[in-house]
Amino acid sequence: MIKRTSKQFIENLLLNNQKWKILDIGCGYSPNNRATVFCDTQDLSEFYKGKKFIKLEDKKLPFENKEFDFVIASHVMEHVEDVDFFINELQRIAYKGYIELPTKLEDNLVFENKNDHIWQIDFDDVKNKLIINKRIQYIEPILTVSSIKKLNEIFRKSLVLELQWENSIDYILEKVDIKNIKKTSILTFFRKYISKKIRTFIR
Repeated sequence: MIKRTSKQFIENLLLNNQKWKILDIGCGYSPNNRATVFCDTQDLSEFYKGKKFIKLEDKKLPFENKEFDFVIASHVMEHVEDVDFFINELQRIAYKGYIELPTKLEDNLVFENKNDHIWQIDFDDVKNKLIINKRIQYIEPILTVSSIKKLNEIFRKSLVLELQWENSIDYILEKVDIKNIKKTSILTFFRKYISKKIRTFIR
């Protein structure tokens, strides 16, 4: 079962369950401070001195079945080559967890995502299921990572998917016919904006 949640709810959940063994997978330099084990493809052992850090060397996660009470995967899934395998690995190593992802809107707005992201992911609120497809650039990006973080402070629900799962992660890999996709230039929006401003001024 997977459903929408909020980051704040998850933080409170972890605070109230401090005996849990918690993995932060793809932790980078911004780990969840409730995690007890940290794992990344980069060697960040110096950064995590005094903590349990494991460098990911292989596609298979180096953990036992149901080793963790909770696993955090924040802005990781969109980067993983074999997303099907990764989801099954999360289910294998933990009983439950939190997944954070960019929405298609955020994914399209940010320059860096063009090269870094492999997948775009939606959430079906009726079926409680992830809808995953290969990344498509619908509009030309206009923002940097640092600027989207500023927008996240105000428009987080529009830009970030916050999901909680327990026992299983329901998902579907969907094929999108990119031949029917028409990319929209940001200049189109800009021209309409200027046109609207001019009409307003004339009135």
